[in-house]
Amino acid sequence: MTPPLPSDDPRELERKRALLDQLHRQGIVDERVLEALYRVPRSHFVEPELAESAWDNTALAIPHQQTISQPFVVALMTQALELTGSERVLEIGTGSGYQAAVLALLAREIITIERIPALAEAAVARLEALGIRNVASIVGDGSTGWEPGAPYDAIMVTAGARAVPQALLDQLSESNGRMVIPVGPADDEHLRRLHKHGAVISSTDLGAVRFVPLIVEDGEVDQA
Repeated sequence: MTPPLPSDDPRELERKRALLDQLHRQGIVDERVLEALYRVPRSHFVEPELAESAWDNTALAIPHQQTISQPFVVALMTQALELTGSERVLEIGTGSGYQAAVLALLAREIITIERIPALAEAAVARLEALGIRNVASIVGDGSTGWEPGAPYDAIMVTAGARAVPQALLDQLSESNGRMVIPVGPADDEHLRRLHKHGAVISSTDLGAVRFVPLIVEDGEVDQA
């Protein structure tokens, strides 16, 4: 799935190339991931007053006290899933829709869950405007995943949890299933990559991060 590139003005194109060069220096070496970030216009997913900062390597505020993640974190999490193009991916935390758009260029099908209806609606509109058709949007509690679509080849969680929700582990494919999720207390959160092979789950620490909290239906921070 390849949406059309927007008509870039020279200044935006220069900023985009500078960002990708920076990401490569920071360890993003998967060319498919870099190409996806090049093709998806981040400016399309930020508030109009922040458009000038769209290609800065920093997180930006979006409505409802949420954020669009730093491009390096988007790239790092995407690279860690090791997508080849054939996968079904579950994303927890749609937000602006930017991460879903990146994943859509790299996998066969994306199911994305957002608990705030207004954010989900806006994200769907942005994805449709770009011609992205392989993303299904669901409004609900992301900590419980989406069992009707399981198992998933890969799961990406874009909100911080105290521990990995068991429901998500159960919905991950037993044949080389991959999950990337921020885990830990707010003052010591780390990005973890999990691999599932049958009943065996291995974990790799990808470094310290800071995400908005994963919220369950009763409004409490997930303590699974």
